[in-house]
Amino acid sequence: MPQDPLSPEELGALRRFSTPSIANAIERFNVRPRHHGFTGPEIRCMFPEMPPIVGYASTAIVRAEQPAAAGRGVAVGDYWDFILSIPAPRIAVIQDIDQPCAIGSFWGEVNGNIHKALGCLGAVTNGGVRDLDEVRALGFQFLASAAIVSHAYVHLVDFGTPVKVGGLLVNPGDLIHADKHGAIAIPHEIAREVPAAAAEVERGERTIIDHSQSPDFSVQRLKELMGAFRAGQAAGRR
Repeated sequence: MPQDPLSPEELGALRRFSTPSIANAIERFNVRPRHHGFTGPEIRCMFPEMPPIVGYASTAIVRAEQPAAAGRGVAVGDYWDFILSIPAPRIAVIQDIDQPCAIGSFWGEVNGNIHKALGCLGAVTNGGVRDLDEVRALGFQFLASAAIVSHAYVHLVDFGTPVKVGGLLVNPGDLIHADKHGAIAIPHEIAREVPAAAAEVERGERTIIDHSQSPDFSVQRLKELMGAFRAGQAAGRR
């Protein structure tokens, strides 16, 4: 759980960048392997036209293939209370443990409205989602494995535990950035430095892009610009 949550201004600075730009920035700090910390292609954004969302993870586990065992259900009210214990704004991160794929959807118009009222900006799940038109109109983002029809026997199995969604391991309170490309976790210890690092990477990339679009393009100049860009990237790493 974050000890010092970001201010609205700091969160806004992160929202100005796409998830690929955030990923580029995080690489500069060498705080984790480059192939960790983000969702894989099995998780897709349902509303790619929406802007990025940034918030703290509220985690839960669901299943839908079979009814909850008698006496083993999780009280949904306790889950709602847990969500409110996470710093705002929040993103619900839900692991669906049905195998081999999602059978029933936890997410639709009702849970979209409930979670928005609880301060969530969207949901990231390896399960399915439905009621897409209604949820889009609500302005609530969905990243999921698929759109599916029924809720089947969907029920909460647990909440407030680490979960794994699309290869991304998420702990309660992790800082999540999500958009049309997927979701990425931003390490708390560098979160305030990420916007400046992302802007610096974009400035370096712009010199290469501008030259590539120039009528005076040359491979020799491209080599020089690429060398300078890579040197700057190396110098920026901790």
